[in-house]
Amino acid sequence: MTVELPESAGQVLVASNRGPVSYTRSADGSLTAKRGGGGLVSGLSALGAEAGTWVCAALSEDDRAAARAFAGRPPAADTGGQSVRMLDIPGETFEAAYNGIANSVLWFTHHLLYQTPLEPIFDAEFEAQWEHYRAYNRAFADALAEEAAEGAAVLVQDYHLALVPGLLAERRPDLRIGHFSHTPWAPPELFRVLPDEVAREVLLGILGADRAAFLTRRWADGFIACCAALLGADVTADSVTHEGRTTRIGVHGLGADAAFLRERASRPDVDERLAELRERVGPGRSTIVRVDRTELSKNIVRGLLAYRRLLVDHPEWRGRVTHIAFAYPSRQDLALYRAYTAEVSRVAEAINEEFGADGWEPVILHVKDDFARSLAAYRLADVALVNPIRDGMNLVAKEVPVVSENGCALVLSREAGAAEELGADALLVNPYDIAGTAEALHRALSLDAATRAAQSARLAKTATALPPTAWFLAQLTALRER
Repeated sequence: MTVELPESAGQVLVASNRGPVSYTRSADGSLTAKRGGGGLVSGLSALGAEAGTWVCAALSEDDRAAARAFAGRPPAADTGGQSVRMLDIPGETFEAAYNGIANSVLWFTHHLLYQTPLEPIFDAEFEAQWEHYRAYNRAFADALAEEAAEGAAVLVQDYHLALVPGLLAERRPDLRIGHFSHTPWAPPELFRVLPDEVAREVLLGILGADRAAFLTRRWADGFIACCAALLGADVTADSVTHEGRTTRIGVHGLGADAAFLRERASRPDVDERLAELRERVGPGRSTIVRVDRTELSKNIVRGLLAYRRLLVDHPEWRGRVTHIAFAYPSRQDLALYRAYTAEVSRVAEAINEEFGADGWEPVILHVKDDFARSLAAYRLADVALVNPIRDGMNLVAKEVPVVSENGCALVLSREAGAAEELGADALLVNPYDIAGTAEALHRALSLDAATRAAQSARLAKTATALPPTAWFLAQLTALRER
């Protein structure tokens, strides 16, 4: 899909927690820049250096040092030509907003991760953290108000900045403001776990935007339902009206970047890792591949248990299939995530101890981030296992069919946003059902090569329908429409 930017687009600003560049301090004390990737980077780059500005937070002490050294404006050479405003938000405020609220409250709410008999507990500590979250959002709103030209378009990203649209609309009513949610959206009965005033504040913050967009229709409908139930708003399928203000609702399903993936997957470093993986798997064996961060919602432990159940229920697969599980550490500054990462390793080791024999390693587990190794696994995949408890989209489900050399079957959680687009050619599973997932793995492995290749080709075509740059520009075009 090709989306052309209107000539009258004018200035465009993107606001997100993470920006297009990060810094590390070298041994000699100098700061070294690393440019980020993804759809936002590609999309804003497509506008040209003078058309777009990115407002982001300094995420580390080295980032903060760079923000101070460059007065909050890293040089264009470091940012890939983009204009960037990097905010040096006090460490205490950033920590409370990012880990205390965004990742430990809003993320848990939308991904249904709370063990409700024990959590959450909204006490004085939470109240203090919420004040920091407000301050963090105010810092972004102030910076955007300063940076934006008259009538500029502002695209605010995700749950970290849920309050920004409302705050910015108060400061700059002339702006066109959009908010995009990259996560699922909890239905009203689960969104109500938040304190009433906090839930209202989040909804009203996003309703400060002229347009609120989501990855799937399901998540958009969840937001609309929350606005109706908690605010008494007037709603339709594509709008929410509250206290005389109407926010339009949109859906943009982010797709995989086929050209980038195929080019990157053909480089020598990927070839080297592919050869290593093939040797470790051994000749004649099928592969089940998963690539995830050790994020609680990704459901890696149940995926491993489903693989074990496959070996129990279908012993004919013993010695004939290897599970390549790449589980890259995530949010290791939180104790719960460290414990989960350790449990992933424990379960994988237990499976290998129970079933490994005669040169067969049932599970190949890697817990160190290595993009080239991930692409090598994609190329080798006969089956892709993507079984999140809940996921806004899940690009791995879209990427593996694009890169798999012989075509792959996709075992996909019905709770992943990607299921809305890919479900017709995937084997959908209940992510909590170990036996059901094991049976889906058996069916996927049992597909004949021609059927699997045909399904994989259809998956790849669907997965790449709205690649990152087109996805970004489609949002911008829709925001500019009156």
